[in-house]
Formats: sequence, structure tokens, C-alpha cells
Amino acid sequence: MTENTTHTPRGKIMLVGLGPGSHDYLTARARAAIGEADTVIGYATYIRLVKDLLEGKEIVKKAMAEELDRAIEAYERAKLGKKVALVSSGDAGVYGMAGPTFEVLFQAGWTPDSDIEVEIIPGASAINTCASLVGAPLTHDFCAISLSDLLTPWPTIARRLNAVAYADFVVALYNPKSGRRTRQIEEAQRIFLQFRDPKTPVAIVKSAFRPKQRIEFTTLDKLTEADIGMLTTVLIGNSNTYVKHGLMITPRGYANKYDVEVGNRAAREGEKAGVSLSTGLNGWLAAIHGSDKTPAELALEYRLPEVYIRSVLEHPPVDLADADDSGEE
Repeated sequence: MTENTTHTPRGKIMLVGLGPGSHDYLTARARAAIGEADTVIGYATYIRLVKDLLEGKEIVKKAMAEELDRAIEAYERAKLGKKVALVSSGDAGVYGMAGPTFEVLFQAGWTPDSDIEVEIIPGASAINTCASLVGAPLTHDFCAISLSDLLTPWPTIARRLNAVAYADFVVALYNPKSGRRTRQIEEAQRIFLQFRDPKTPVAIVKSAFRPKQRIEFTTLDKLTEADIGMLTTVLIGNSNTYVKHGLMITPRGYANKYDVEVGNRAAREGEKAGVSLSTGLNGWLAAIHGSDKTPAELALEYRLPEVYIRSVLEHPPVDLADADDSGEE
């Protein structure tokens, strides 16, 4: 007698980043993953973005605040051998479903060697797509902060806002405002105005690459007068960001080293192409070691912690030959 045994196929969870929503910006792998899936799970709005790709699929729609439910649903179906596409707008790993899903999987004892395969399929996040619509605001250092306090304590958010405002980052604010969360954007503005010029450029992008796309330029002091909601990303420039011809630009810093003129590539006096600025680390170390100012005075001048200045002064600069760093620029 032959024993009849059945083997459950290996399940799979595909964490799919849909990008901004337009099919023109949906990656080939994301499209293929949806096609491969037996089941597609997501927030109802995200499901609508790809509805024409879902024929013959089992569709599970969840509400906005049901992220853990979506992750659990994906896990349960994957345990049965199903291939599940768990979709997020933007990138699944940027304020998306990748984090909650791994939390659920680890809680269940999952490991990469388990019977459930997990694949993360990246997509363009709002910070990239919104920036592309307004110019080149992210050419220098930037960060993203969510103003949603549904899961993060406000003091934590406020400290992060304070730190990046002080440090002169270009900042993308996610989840800036909702029907019930209306004051968070006002508090963010209040924090930024402590350190930034009131006329700092701000770009407000709503529903990027979707039918109701809307772009508005304003300034930091008028930020709260703009039309802002949950489908909005707010881009706040740094001290060098400017708007010209309807485009928001953050310089990379070439003017610090070169005479930036058409046909002129000469380095400024005291600078040298391919090596650190005269005010780069080595130049700065030499300057503060040669200064007659106290650590407290240096800390105030450079807006750095005094404990850091004291630590630096305890370590004399090393006389290094200029290395070729030309690949960085």
C-alpha cells in the first residue's frame, strides 16, 4: 500500500513598494510580484492604485490603522503555502509594511530558513518622488521625520525636529497633518523658526504622480497657511536652499571650492581640486589647535558641544599628505 502524503508548498510574503502610485513609476519587479501573488493585501487606497493588475487575485483590504492586522493576515496565508503581496505606497521599508511584518514574523519564531520566504521589493519613496517634482532640493544632506504621534511620543519627535533644524538639514516631513492631528505641523514650524530664517523655502507636494497632484511653494513663516493633509509631503530647505524659475534647489557646495562660472573650473584661492576643503576636517583641526580661544568659546563659535571640542583638543592633528578624494565630487 502506498501512503498518500501531501506537502504544503513553501509560502512567500512579498513586501511590495508601489512607488508614488502611477504605473509609470511601478518597477518591473513590483509588477511581476503582484502577478505572481495568489493574495494581495493592503490599505484600500493602495489596492486601488493597482486594481487593474489584480484580476483573479484574492484581495484583502484593511483600514489605515490596521498595519499589524495586514502583517498577521499575510503571515497566516503564507503559512498555508500562499504567495502573498503585501503592498505599500512608496517604499515598503520607509514608513511602510516591512517593519510591522518582521515584528510579527519574529514574534512567531520565524527565521530566514523557515518555510516562509520573505522578499522586500523597493519602490520610490515620497521623499524622492516629491523632490523630483519641485527641482533638486535633496542634493545635500537631508532626513525624513514623520509627525505622526500615533506610535511615537511627541517629545521624541520634537527632539528630532530640534536636532535637524539646528543642524541645517533639508527635511522631509511625512504624515504632517490629518483630520485629528492638526497641531503637529504648527509645533514643527515653531521649532524650525528657532534656527531657520523665516523665508526658508518650503515645497508642499500633495498626491505626487496621482490624478489630484498639487504643488505649492511657500516659506517657513507661512507654512501653516498652506493646504496640508495626510497625502502631503513637506520639504523644508536648509540655509542655502533657494527657489528660482519655479524650482527648489539645494546647492551641493561647489561654490565653496570653485569659481562656479561657465567655462571656469578653477579652484578658489586656498583650495585644491580633489582634496578636502581648507575648512574640512584637517584644516579645522589645525585652526582650533592654533586658536587662543577657550573650549567654551570654540563651542559657541562652531555650534558644537563643548565636550566634543575638549576631546578634539586632546588629540593633536596628524600631518597627513593630501589624499586624492576626487571621486567624491
